[in-house]
Order: sequence, then C-alpha cells, then structure tokens
Amino acid sequence: MPEKIIGILGGMGPEATIDLFYKIIKSTPAEKDQDHLRIIIDSNPKIPDRTAAILGKGEDPLTALQETAKNLEKAGADLIIIPCNTAHHYISQIQESVNIPILNMIEETAKETQKKVPSIKKIGLLASIGTYKTEIYHQHFKKFNIEVISPEEKDKEEVMKVIYAVKAGDLSEEVKRNILKIAQKLIDKGVEAIITGCTEIPLILKEGDVSVPIIDPTQVLAKVAIQKAR
Repeated sequence: MPEKIIGILGGMGPEATIDLFYKIIKSTPAEKDQDHLRIIIDSNPKIPDRTAAILGKGEDPLTALQETAKNLEKAGADLIIIPCNTAHHYISQIQESVNIPILNMIEETAKETQKKVPSIKKIGLLASIGTYKTEIYHQHFKKFNIEVISPEEKDKEEVMKVIYAVKAGDLSEEVKRNILKIAQKLIDKGVEAIITGCTEIPLILKEGDVSVPIIDPTQVLAKVAIQKAR
C-alpha cells in the first residue's frame, strides 16, 4: 500500500503546529530523508479565535477552518490532522467540507489514555475556556467511563492566561509555575493523570513535571497519524 500524505490544518497557534510536525518527525522510524512521511502544512493563523467564538465574543472560525481543510485536500493530502483542541468543536462541520478523513485528536486521546493508564477513573483537564465550555473531552472520555475534572472557574482563567502567554512566545519559568500550581490542585482532587488539552500547554508542561502521567494529545495525534499514513 502506498503511504498516505498527511495534511496539517495549523496556525492555531503556529508554535503548536511546529510542535506537532516535530513530534511526527521524531516518532517516525527513519534512517534517511526518504523514510519520512510527506506532510503538507497550511499554517493559517488568520483563523479567528475559537474560544472567543464559542463564548459569543468573536468571529465564527468555521468558514476559515473549512477553507483551510479544502486547501489541504486540493494540495494532495490523504488525511487531515488539527493541532488545536478547541477547533475540534467544529470537526464534524469541517469534515462535511472535504472528502478525506479528519482524525479526531480528542477521541484518539481517550483511547490512548485507556491504554496508558488502564484502571483510570478520574483525569484532570488543562485546556482553553472554549474547550471546557464545549465539554468535548468530557463526552469522549465518558465512553470509557473516565470522569474529566476541570479546574475551578478562577483557575480556568489562569490557564487561559498561560495559553495566551505561550502564544505570545513566553515560555518562562513563571508561566510554567502558574500551570504547575493548577495541575497540582487537580492532583489534590484525586486525578490519576492530566491531559494537556490545549496544544500550547505541552510546550511548557512535560511528562515528569508532576507526580501523575501527562497525556499529551499532540503526541497521541502524531502517533496515530503515522500509523494511518504508513
């Protein structure tokens, strides 16, 4: 079977897009250039803010998401992956606009969590306010009988501040400390793992930073994309 070409619907933000691309490269068994997969990236940072739209405070990103997906299909992609958790709120409508499959990062993360921590009952979610509001993680994890625990309301605002700081290029120790504090509060509530459920968060919070396993949806998506493409 010929290898499939992966399309990355990116730009939300650009660094999260690089992070996914890098994880695909690092997770691909390769000894030379030709062993790597062909990847088409449309990094479109002009897609309106997903959280602002979900909260009714900003422009609807759907048209831009659909247009970018169509671009990838036209350019020759055989499947699409989206390194933005909040954008998955629109996934079925984006899928309607193209004839190639879009991998669902949230669904794949739920499956991977079940494999990685088989007896898990409670998982903590660090994400954008848009992702919390849509409860996309809650819905997918419920199928595996895993309860998703979110931070308190004021801490959700703090997570959002961290996300926007990372988008602005601030990967300082102070920003990391802020996210670690919130992660610790979730651990105190009894979560057995933490999802870095916004693609900016794995840029500052890594496996080993906290006492429970970190589930990185970007890494999960990279792994699944490689399997599907090969």
